[in-house]
Amino acid sequence: MTDETSPADELLGDSTEASAEHSAAEETVDESGELEPARRGRRVPRIIIEWLVIILIAITSAFLIRSFVVQTFYIPSGSMEPTLLVGDRIVVSKMSLDFGDIHRGDILVFRRPPNENCGGAPVNDLVKRVIGLPGDHLSSRGNTIYVNGHALAEKWPHNEPLGGDIGNVVVPANSYFMMGDNHPNSCDSRSWGPIKRNYVVGRVVMRIWPLSHVTLF
Repeated sequence: MTDETSPADELLGDSTEASAEHSAAEETVDESGELEPARRGRRVPRIIIEWLVIILIAITSAFLIRSFVVQTFYIPSGSMEPTLLVGDRIVVSKMSLDFGDIHRGDILVFRRPPNENCGGAPVNDLVKRVIGLPGDHLSSRGNTIYVNGHALAEKWPHNEPLGGDIGNVVVPANSYFMMGDNHPNSCDSRSWGPIKRNYVVGRVVMRIWPLSHVTLF
């Protein structure tokens, strides 16, 4: 008994070979040098994943910079006039507290003290100037501020009269006595006492808006 192939089998074999050749042709690159649609389709998810990783890195970097390096703030009141005006935008350095000391005359942004009650809508963060350092004895007479018995030479712009008296205050350890440069119109440590160091957000290093008044501090 011989093994013969029927005409139908021959046609089937021809069809199978043709399909294999057609499938192989689909896996090749066309004359323009571009990948065929099937292969390009496999690349799309990889591109999406790469962009998602880039976006995630950018968001994480921005969060870390804002949390530990610098942050911008908006000035909502006139308590620091004429140094800072309503609507100014400032840059606050947080790292300056980690790698340096706080000095008299520095402008700080700090969290609102729990006993602050100056009226108006409460704000989370305040900006004032350091007048007294830990251990300092502060008092005032007329428009003059005295620090450890000596008249304070305010070398920065400020508005007089002094307004509210300072009284006799000894600044506790790890605390700072804060005042606004707009002395007669500033609710500050004269009302709610010195602030603790752990309330300090950072030191103001630059005004970035308006562009006509960009200033380094």
